[in-house]
Amino acid sequence: MKVAVVGATGLVGTKMLQVLAERNFPVTELIPVASERSVGKDVEYKGKKFKVVSMTDAIAAKPAVALFSAGGSTSLEWAPKFAEAGITVIDNSSAWRMDPTKKLVVPEVNADVLTPADKIIANPNCSTIQMVVALQPLHKKYNITRIVVSTYQSVTGTGKKAVDQMMGERQKAVKNAKDEYPMAYKYPIDLNVIPQIDVFLDNGYTKEEMKMVNETRKIMGDDSIRVTSTTVRIPVMGGHSESVNVEFTKDYELNDVKQLLEKSPGIVVVDDPASQQYPMPMDAHEKDEVFVGRLRRDETQPNTLNMWIVSDNLRKGAATNAVQIAEYLMGKGLLK
Repeated sequence: MKVAVVGATGLVGTKMLQVLAERNFPVTELIPVASERSVGKDVEYKGKKFKVVSMTDAIAAKPAVALFSAGGSTSLEWAPKFAEAGITVIDNSSAWRMDPTKKLVVPEVNADVLTPADKIIANPNCSTIQMVVALQPLHKKYNITRIVVSTYQSVTGTGKKAVDQMMGERQKAVKNAKDEYPMAYKYPIDLNVIPQIDVFLDNGYTKEEMKMVNETRKIMGDDSIRVTSTTVRIPVMGGHSESVNVEFTKDYELNDVKQLLEKSPGIVVVDDPASQQYPMPMDAHEKDEVFVGRLRRDETQPNTLNMWIVSDNLRKGAATNAVQIAEYLMGKGLLK
């Protein structure tokens, strides 16, 4: 199968190549695509070098599927052109997520909505993906009415510039280095926490916070779920963490919740307070699963659960989810 990776030289694009290789996706021909300034550069896949090509050359090569991670404006311009050529696009940007004509998919939750007619499929926001994977089995059994989520998000979610900023600040603090480093954020990130991800909207929430609200309802297929979110950037790498408070219409037994999560695809339960076992970004790094722990009853109101959710934002939060969508399409014969 011919596969294009658009944005192949970026953080997520590089991770997509890695995940395709690790999961042995049946790539017969790889078509790496990037901006004009990167055309002709080499990218590595399974020990071989491949030349980066332009968008028009990629379309002419007629891949069966194109994994996009090149930003919203690029996706808005080019995804329809790929789709018109009969290529199935799985897009990692926010461009198509809330378009009512496009499917927003997390395979463990709603892959069954996909049809042969879906030529542009949206990959959700990283923080939304890990949360809905953990919440969907609970929603099926106990019916979620309200979600309160606070995130603790890795600098890798911003990109290489943010990683360079954090490491530059760290080097400067340790060695009194005078090297210049880029500023991805308005403020220092090392030894700091920034309670802003993306721009502020008129309602006082950020775009990232409202993505979690709107995308969760769309993926779970239930507009009645009330969601409120606070998204925060913290000086870590390896994955995003989330503190989630979930209210159900039905009561639950904590052991039943734990067993249900343990049996659900894509979830690993790490929850043993007695031995101080709980999910952390350093343990989720380079893994595809969503890790859940700190399961406990909210003692202030009935039918409400507290939980802690951690996942590698570049993998399950982006690259792996996109590849899993492609795997589902292939398995169902929806890729031609």
